[in-house]
Amino acid sequence: MLTKRISTMLILSTMVLGLSAQKTNIEFTRYTLDNGLKVILHQDNTTPIVAVSIMYEVGGKDSYEGRTGFAHFFEHLLFEGSENIGRGQFAKYVEDAGGVLNANTSQDRTYYYEILPSNQLELGLWLESERLLHAKVEQEGVDTQREVVKEERRQSYDNRPYGQLLYELFRHGFSQHPYKDPNIGYMEDLNSAEAEDYVKFYKTYYVPNNAVLSIAGDIELASTKRLIEKYFGDIPRGAEPPRVKVVEPKLAGEVRDTIYDAKAPLPALVMGYRTPERNHPDYYAISMFNQVLSQGQSSRLNKVLVDEKQLAVQAGTFPSFTQDPGLAIAFAILKPGAEVLPAEEAFNAEVEKLQTELISEQEFQKLRNQVEADAISGYGSMAGIAESLANYEMYQGDANLINTETERYLAVTREDIRRVAQTYYRPENRVTLYWLPGEKPSK
Repeated sequence: MLTKRISTMLILSTMVLGLSAQKTNIEFTRYTLDNGLKVILHQDNTTPIVAVSIMYEVGGKDSYEGRTGFAHFFEHLLFEGSENIGRGQFAKYVEDAGGVLNANTSQDRTYYYEILPSNQLELGLWLESERLLHAKVEQEGVDTQREVVKEERRQSYDNRPYGQLLYELFRHGFSQHPYKDPNIGYMEDLNSAEAEDYVKFYKTYYVPNNAVLSIAGDIELASTKRLIEKYFGDIPRGAEPPRVKVVEPKLAGEVRDTIYDAKAPLPALVMGYRTPERNHPDYYAISMFNQVLSQGQSSRLNKVLVDEKQLAVQAGTFPSFTQDPGLAIAFAILKPGAEVLPAEEAFNAEVEKLQTELISEQEFQKLRNQVEADAISGYGSMAGIAESLANYEMYQGDANLINTETERYLAVTREDIRRVAQTYYRPENRVTLYWLPGEKPSK
């Protein structure tokens, strides 16, 4: 009787989940100012807060030899102040108003945001317009933030267990495209760059026609539009920024290497498969392939590597999320005393199953349920909605994918999952790194 009740509850919860997903609808208004600034507004008056955000289409890849890490550096530098905001006062304005603020940089874009009481909307718009038009790019600020970024590099990359993992993976996976360089830049570039280099970068990429202003929360549309016109409408349009045109050649074969990490407590298997850009139609099947392998305790990698063979303490995979073709990553952190080769063989066996066999109907339905659950769980905050709208607009040119992208996932078939496994998850299309604790042995 208990089993029957549990089964009934599971069926009902699945039905409710499906119904909830179908009802998800993020309403928004999208328009473009005369200067090219894209604006997206989502009104939700249930809570008196507002997320004010702006995303610039510039990231770690937008660099040149000898001047890497500029986009991330600017994430720090543009909190220094402006012609009308004193040094160190940017954060104080937000915090004194009862808000919070932050920023982040990826390989492809830089994102700034404030979460404020809704009666402070105008403050957020003024601050971001100052960042866009009047930022101070001076040697004093450059010198201060250079030391901050260098310390961040030491803490997060150089002196942290597995801190160099992504850098080593992309360095081995790319020889020409700037994805080969770390987002944070090389230490020698941080030391040598001067204020004039940063002024040039600012004038090139921080222009309204290279940005998406995304606002979500307790707003009134007409008055918000007037405020946006007030603070952003007269900012001059800039020249169209240069775009990376490098087409990375195919790998000549599998790239294998051993990386020694004196700070790593456990060995690891790390692999990167060359896969298409985020806007490619195969992205959805690749993403679902990765979920089959590693999402949840019942995923294939967790069952085999962690539970059955007890080779790893953690294993996972995730697709590339980059504007240009990138790397889908797979990893396993091994148990003490475990060897890397058996973990690699077990991983390869699971991939081979997905290349030769269709996943079961039951597993496929579970996967589709997960996709629908993820679609509604990601939009529980105004900050999450604002960032998602900007991401969809910038990466794919369609903010409405916040409502419709689930349909693209649900259009993926079992045959599609097998096809992308066969197409992209081949040894000759990957980088394989054995990550070993300790110092590299002398020759």
